[in-house]
Amino acid sequence: MPMPSIPVRQVHLDFHTSPDITGIAADFDPELFADTLAKARVNSVTCFARCHHGWLYYDSKNDPARRHPHLKRNLLVEQIDALHARGIRTPIYTSVRWDDLTAQQHPEWLCLTADGAISGTRPYEPGFYRDLCVNTPYVDFLKAHVRDIFQSVPAVDGMFFDIVSVRDCSCAHCRREMLFRGIDPSNAPQRLAFAQEVVDRFRLDMTQFVHQLSGDCTVFHNAGHVGPSIRTSIDAFTHLELESLPSGGWGYLHFPVSMRYARTLDKPCLGMTGKFHTSWGDFHSFKNRAALEFECFHSLALGAACSIGDQLHPSGATCQATYDLIGSVYAQVEKKEPWCVGAAARTELAVLTPERGRGGLPESIKGAVAVLGELRMQFDIVDALAEFSRYKLLVLPDEVAVDEALARKLDAYARAGGKLIASYKSGLDAEGKSFAGEYWPMAYKGDAPFSPDFIMPGPKLAKDLPQVQHVMYLQGLEVQAAPGSEVLADAYAPYFNRTWRHFCSHAHTPSSNKKAYPAVLRRGGVIYFMHPIFRQYQDKAPRWVKQMLSAALDLLIGPALVQVAGPSTLLASLMRQDQPGRDVLHLLHYIPQRKCQSFDIVEDVIPLYELTCSVAVDAPIKSVTCVPQGEKLKFAQKNGRVEFVLPKLEGHQMVEMQG
Repeated sequence: MPMPSIPVRQVHLDFHTSPDITGIAADFDPELFADTLAKARVNSVTCFARCHHGWLYYDSKNDPARRHPHLKRNLLVEQIDALHARGIRTPIYTSVRWDDLTAQQHPEWLCLTADGAISGTRPYEPGFYRDLCVNTPYVDFLKAHVRDIFQSVPAVDGMFFDIVSVRDCSCAHCRREMLFRGIDPSNAPQRLAFAQEVVDRFRLDMTQFVHQLSGDCTVFHNAGHVGPSIRTSIDAFTHLELESLPSGGWGYLHFPVSMRYARTLDKPCLGMTGKFHTSWGDFHSFKNRAALEFECFHSLALGAACSIGDQLHPSGATCQATYDLIGSVYAQVEKKEPWCVGAAARTELAVLTPERGRGGLPESIKGAVAVLGELRMQFDIVDALAEFSRYKLLVLPDEVAVDEALARKLDAYARAGGKLIASYKSGLDAEGKSFAGEYWPMAYKGDAPFSPDFIMPGPKLAKDLPQVQHVMYLQGLEVQAAPGSEVLADAYAPYFNRTWRHFCSHAHTPSSNKKAYPAVLRRGGVIYFMHPIFRQYQDKAPRWVKQMLSAALDLLIGPALVQVAGPSTLLASLMRQDQPGRDVLHLLHYIPQRKCQSFDIVEDVIPLYELTCSVAVDAPIKSVTCVPQGEKLKFAQKNGRVEFVLPKLEGHQMVEMQG
């Protein structure tokens, strides 16, 4: 999906403000506020109608008693008027699940856990995180509130509904509907499926309601993550905002996982980070500039617009230091935009995600993104509903169960010449007893009897590795070679598994040098690894796993779209703009470090020099240029590739290849 012409330099301006603080917005200067954001090159600001505390920040026609008790001005309207006067778009924020005032006034609208407890913050804990159920009359309250926004403010550019996520709810309303529909409320899987239905219904209904009030209003329902569970209500979204503050619990792998999936859904995408050192509500803290650059430039490189989260002080005073920081990055983003807007990713493979709704990102998908990113492969993340034919190769990491429908789809893909790499339990049928499909190079036997065991890469798989045994830390599956398959690597057994009765040295028992079972097999265009190599990479990052995967990719699809002679810390993304007909290579070199116990830090920019680059192209290239600087590079074109040397990479560099 090409990056759309939505505002690329956005700010999400939180204003969750306690009723126990006085002088709310007393120091707010609308002209200074808007001028400061304009000078910081911001072109869209999401401002608050209602916060998690439950208070309103505008003069409500419908519910004036809900205005924050210490707010003496029409804050939201003043913000909108001042920003619009400078051509800055102003979507409006309101909260859904979290509203402390409503939770206290209407406890009968709260979600209940399966054991009857309040879902979220306990009565004597600080916080407003009690979950309201959107299967109660609370929805009528929300619609009246949204209608009131449209009646009370001069213009509504968009609606940002926050905390619209699935909740496992056993409130009276949910139990009653489940029983009426023949759903067993005591059955957790059935109850969770119903909870997803409730959220989907709410999203679709609320978006329809908003569009009755304004047909061109953008709508986004935030759940903190964009993944496959969004499919069932995708029509409720005009665009996708990917909340992903790396220092706020998401981590630096979350955004590329989410964005590589989101960009396949034909919706405009926005990458949302924050200016905070940690996460939301971290007042008077500032992200390192190098980190903010990386996060914004990474958004551009993967095809997303940029959004930076901030929080207005209760006094309403504008923090100049915050917008000096944001402006220093957005001034660069603005110069880069012409090579980003309208760009779509050029990809050679896709990762079939094992993600299934709640429960966080599987370690296997994070490992896949990490290792493929280090190999500088160009890839999307897809689900079973995606169109596979656009990709040369599909990767099934570790735990992708294959039902009958997916088995048929993969079979058709393989028969048409598509290539597959699978690992561990990926490919097993729903019962987990056999591999679904006729194209696999192996047959299922069961769990591997030894762990750890040791893999000996054959000559085709070694790729810069010595042909000696390498430990595989996580238990795999024992398989046997199917007729016509080729063993690319064998597994060797230890003397014995380590137990309290039998152990050797500090860690695992070494190899007995006895061949045990095949570890990597190939038949035609399919390669299978018996170990959970992607989870293992996420856990311990053994280089030999990366090298064997790289060799397997070479065997199946040949030279990668992008090849750069640089360290594994260098990221590469290849984008295409059909108009004006050019490819744009993004190179990023920022190194997250675990400098503290809580999260990774990016602080320094370490330049790289004389990087040899090779990019597959499908038409003659007339020029290669560093942009936006305009520096022309010497290049050669041969064998369907353009080759050049980048003299210096300092943080982020785009290279235009003009056809």
